[in-house]
Amino acid sequence: MLDLKHFQEAKKRVDEVIIPTPLIYSEAFSKECKNQVYIKPENLQRTGAFKIRGAYNKIIKMDDEAKAKGLIASSAGNHAQGVAYAASKLGVKATIVMPKHTPLIKVEATEAHGAEVVLAGEVYDEAYQKACDLQKEHGYTFVHPFNDEDVIEGQGTIALEILDELPEADIILVPIGGGGLISGIACAAKQIKPTIKIIGVEPEGAASALAAINEDQVVALKEANTIADGTAVKEIGDLTFDYIKEYVDGIITVSDYELMDAFLLLVEKHKLVAENSGILSLAALKKLNEKNKKVVSLISGGNIDVLTISSMINKGLIARGRVFTFTVQLLDKPGELEYVSHVLAQCNANVIGVEHNQFKNFARFSEVELRVTCETNGEKHIQKIIDTFAKQGYDIKRIN
Repeated sequence: MLDLKHFQEAKKRVDEVIIPTPLIYSEAFSKECKNQVYIKPENLQRTGAFKIRGAYNKIIKMDDEAKAKGLIASSAGNHAQGVAYAASKLGVKATIVMPKHTPLIKVEATEAHGAEVVLAGEVYDEAYQKACDLQKEHGYTFVHPFNDEDVIEGQGTIALEILDELPEADIILVPIGGGGLISGIACAAKQIKPTIKIIGVEPEGAASALAAINEDQVVALKEANTIADGTAVKEIGDLTFDYIKEYVDGIITVSDYELMDAFLLLVEKHKLVAENSGILSLAALKKLNEKNKKVVSLISGGNIDVLTISSMINKGLIARGRVFTFTVQLLDKPGELEYVSHVLAQCNANVIGVEHNQFKNFARFSEVELRVTCETNGEKHIQKIIDTFAKQGYDIKRIN
């Protein structure tokens, strides 16, 4: 295992390329989980994610012979940009293999740093296999995104920054994809402060680290199905597994809906935008058993395209009860629609969409269906609307 001095030396190296990301105290997230929450915004990092740390540390430590062969890497997006940026800065050729459905913003940003991008496979693991094939064919030097001690060493520099700024931190929440980030942070943090808790967070649809812990060996998931594409890894590394077993205190899983919820709160309260995998640690806050602790949530990346942002906001509004859609059966006669509008106005709900359907088969010939979407202020407000209609004899059915 790496010694603290290794992380301290790596910190001197990565300081040449990283942007300082001071902690941000979050009143909003603190209130939601009854802890004191601090955000480590690596989404504001150069290349938009923490990955620049490990990639730069790995490449700058290479000898000239390894660099001369050219670099090959596989990535779901952020490691790609880290390798491409570091290679460009150090004058090394780089080829990056990314899954076919990698967001365009990550592909274009990688190419902008001068790397050649090859799209292959549906998920990271398949892109990794293609990269291995290219390495054998061309003799490239492989830069692994997580199963490499030089990379782990670079990622662990985040722990030094957190505990230098907030030495009294009790818990650090860290997203897990392949395990390199949490391996470095946990190993470094535990050597500085042995009592600190390091908790990993995975998406429910790609919980490969939790599966490995449960089986006490690295296992391959049948699929990695999650909106958190940056952590859609079927199998963690054997090296990172050893670090996780040794230093990580627990793993929390979160659903895609919980990610949407956290995304909206982050945007609304902090005006920060992060990618789906980047907000895993924020989504996990409400699942912590501990209360009244100082908790650091690491936002690992912010490389997200505008269309995905729009979708996340819309779905986040629904998840937090800020948009409410319902249907109600009405008599097909004048004044019914006006009355529904009157009730919603009394409840301070702003109507943003109405659909009137006369062509559905109803229990009574004289009925029509009204579908209404309105802006609301949360679940209590929605329940008030439902109760108000019920008192007037209307049975409304919630759509979302």
